[in-house]
Amino acid sequence: MPLLYTIGKLTVGNAMTLGWRPTVEGLEHLPARGGAILAGNHLSVADELFLGAVVPRHIAFWAKAEYFTGTGFRGWLTRSVVTGLGAIRVERAGGRAALSAFDGAIPVLRGGDLVAVYPEGTRSPDGRLYRGRTGAARLALAAGVPIIPVGMIGTEKVQPIGARMPKLGAGRVTVRFGKPLDLTGRSDDRTSLRDITDELMAEIQKLTGQEYVGRYAPARTASTDPSGTE
Repeated sequence: MPLLYTIGKLTVGNAMTLGWRPTVEGLEHLPARGGAILAGNHLSVADELFLGAVVPRHIAFWAKAEYFTGTGFRGWLTRSVVTGLGAIRVERAGGRAALSAFDGAIPVLRGGDLVAVYPEGTRSPDGRLYRGRTGAARLALAAGVPIIPVGMIGTEKVQPIGARMPKLGAGRVTVRFGKPLDLTGRSDDRTSLRDITDELMAEIQKLTGQEYVGRYAPARTASTDPSGTE
């Protein structure tokens, strides 16, 4: 685990667990070692904070390319932080540019790390679970790792869309981990990727109890997550 990430868990991570005391279920489904994708619903910016706080291993999150290329002291500081956290660079433009992030994520997964992906591609605008995009399945097959479904409950109340900081006393948060999806022997053709993704979203729905919407969530901004590619 990178030193800066360890410091973050001891400071921000402990603050999240002490301040909101999230309920954690199914943590035994996370492998003690080896690469895996954590694929969850996306309700709030706070999802990543709570996920990082409750998972005892290092998670590689995505960070927009601008964080790696800034100039001056501020640019150096930002670059040092995202690099020190073990973040994966991704282009905000999406499409072919975003796919280049797979090149960075595959060796991370093959090296035994965890990578967080949000198949909806953006935060849910209304608390419902939207159709997943196939990036998580494609990445799992390319790296040869399982996908672990993750269900976040209550984070949209702690930090609603537009809120700059999490709010104390805004409700309880639950983080649920499902059984890993083993993709051994599965094909990476378009039909198979769609089937795997639909299976994944069904598992996430079981964990959260959200109403499912069979269409993609409306994009609020340019995607910063390569799982947002079809």
